[in-house]
Amino acid sequence: MEFNFFFIFILLILALCGVSHASADLAAEVHWKSVFPHTPMPKALKHRLLQPAAGNKPWVVTRKEDSINDGDYGNADPSMGFGRGSIISRTNITMYFFENDLYPGKKVKLEYFSKAKARNEVPFLSRRVAESIPFSSDEFPGILKLFSLKPESREAKAMNRTIAMCERRVIEGEDMYCATSLESLVDLSVRKFGNDIQVLSSEVEKETENQDFSVANEGTILMGEKDIVCHKMKYPYAVFLCHSLDKTAVYRVPLVGKHGTKANALAVCHRDTSAWNPNHIAFLLLKVKPGSVPICHFLMRESLVWVPNRFAH
Repeated sequence: MEFNFFFIFILLILALCGVSHASADLAAEVHWKSVFPHTPMPKALKHRLLQPAAGNKPWVVTRKEDSINDGDYGNADPSMGFGRGSIISRTNITMYFFENDLYPGKKVKLEYFSKAKARNEVPFLSRRVAESIPFSSDEFPGILKLFSLKPESREAKAMNRTIAMCERRVIEGEDMYCATSLESLVDLSVRKFGNDIQVLSSEVEKETENQDFSVANEGTILMGEKDIVCHKMKYPYAVFLCHSLDKTAVYRVPLVGKHGTKANALAVCHRDTSAWNPNHIAFLLLKVKPGSVPICHFLMRESLVWVPNRFAH
């Protein structure tokens, strides 16, 4: 199933709601300015507004469809357990690491990080349109009919996992919500931290097939110790699973590829994992127990992080 089909579907929804894609974009930008009157919308958000499709952009088939791949290089569900067989094919990828690994020269392997074709770039809908489309497990059969998908299709399975993760129970010390529009993404983040905040994302100098990077000599920067991490989920339009965990730090990590490509990656370090599932893949990979040591993971480029501006670097 390709992006163009869903873009056409969304245009039909917009038409039924009496909204053009231009006015939907405008509504999101007006809302941003009403909340942040002195701050331009960052590129990390602006390019996710509804835009005409450019070629065939699949939203789900670029990465293997399994729960390990739902949510960046780590898994977005700290309550999820895994069997030991889950880690066999992931040991060569930098999924999880220790906080003291963030030193110059440290080598990391980030699958998909620098590939444009692997990015999930489906756009935001306006809040009015997003709220008119069902989004719950109880309504899932109707959602499949709406998108003309068969239950056994890869797209249907990915959508079902996204909704299930949005409806999961939170663990102790976690706040979580799923945003289906830019307006809701902004409002829910402001409700948590107020409007003196900034949104961050990982960046790469240029697209490359290279997956091998080293931490550069410029040094890692601590961006905040209170944050909301928003994972881009697999869905026909932009859905972000956002959660905030106690005792978490966000770092901006300068990277350099083996061919000289520069990147600024965001890494999240969880300093208290005592409430996580003891069979979480992080513990299996690192061979540690819950709560014993801070555990970190990098974020995909399509993920977003909100941090308070008042944090002193």
